[in-house]
Amino acid sequence: MRCIQCGRTYDPHPRLLLCPMCQGLLEVEVEPYEYPSWSKWALRSPGVWRYLELLPLPRGVEPVSLGEGWTPLTRITNIGDLHGVNVYAKNEGVNPTGSFKDRGMTVAVTVAKASGAHAVIVASTGNTASSAAAYAAKASMRAIIVVPRGKIALGKLAQSILYGAVIVEIEGSFDQALEAVLEAVRQDPRLYPLNSFNPWRLEGQKTIAFEIVEQLGGVPDWVVVPVGNAGNISAIWKGFLELKRYGLINKLPRMVGVQARGASPLASAWRRGLSEPVFFDHPETVATAIRIGRPINWPKAMRAVRESKGLFIDVDDDEILSAQRLLARHEGLAVEPASAASLAGLLKLRKDRIIEKGEKAVIVLTGHGLKDPDSMMAAGATRLIARNPGEAVRIVTSLLTR
Repeated sequence: MRCIQCGRTYDPHPRLLLCPMCQGLLEVEVEPYEYPSWSKWALRSPGVWRYLELLPLPRGVEPVSLGEGWTPLTRITNIGDLHGVNVYAKNEGVNPTGSFKDRGMTVAVTVAKASGAHAVIVASTGNTASSAAAYAAKASMRAIIVVPRGKIALGKLAQSILYGAVIVEIEGSFDQALEAVLEAVRQDPRLYPLNSFNPWRLEGQKTIAFEIVEQLGGVPDWVVVPVGNAGNISAIWKGFLELKRYGLINKLPRMVGVQARGASPLASAWRRGLSEPVFFDHPETVATAIRIGRPINWPKAMRAVRESKGLFIDVDDDEILSAQRLLARHEGLAVEPASAASLAGLLKLRKDRIIEKGEKAVIVLTGHGLKDPDSMMAAGATRLIARNPGEAVRIVTSLLTR
């Protein structure tokens, strides 16, 4: 394990989550017991654990799995504003609990269970909560989730309730919820935290990169990712770096982090040429999954974007909701608003000719539309009332003649 701030290295330990010397973020460096290869992976069942050699699974431990990973990579063909860019959507909404978080949870909860933890705990805007609750249930562990009261989408809260989590609603933001989790873990070592400062969790999320290359048959020019707490973009970049290190690819993509304008500490800093984020004390956006003003993984995210020669951009809520409708009505893909931020960002980059005609891009759609039914209902539709079957038939046939 290596600290990205001071560079110190440590022997791996499931309870080692931050650098003991400087409290910097740690990164797991996996040394494969067998050399990874595409041919070896192709013989295994699809999913996160297909890439076993590059995942931190202790010998003799059975993964806590719900069949996560191997999500579809769908070609975007009907959205005209792309003007010659080859775009593919990595649809993470078909994971077991409907978001990319399941990739990280299968690894983190496996590590937590193997370490003898009594309970897992997370702060969340919704997706992390529902995923942690599901995987804790599978592992026969208790799940405690801390969420900002009144600021979590209904679908995500309902999932957490169904999975049996203990829900603590805090008057405040996600960042205050995370403060509470960190302090609770300091006070009681029986708790195991699953937020993305936990480097073991990010090891599962890097498999998005592995799948993109395997499904696409190569490396795209661009990978566009919504950014909230900023763990996912750095995890995906780490995945590409590992593939290149072992000679499994010979080029790297450029990473784009997309934030909602009302919660854009990284994009704001990038636009102003700053090396550190401009934190938001009161982040606001319709994209609740990325409504985070103080992303804990910002150093990793900044490094990923700089190393890849990528960039951060922001989009407003109208652009996000427009992209959500485009994906649904032109591509048949139902995503929550945060996911649609990746398409909104791509459209902006195409309009500004940063992404050129003929280039290949992958947008990561991080969560399913049913996570946020309110945003889906707000999309609007033609809804007509018929008083009887005959009137229904007349309405239908009249629609076809218009």
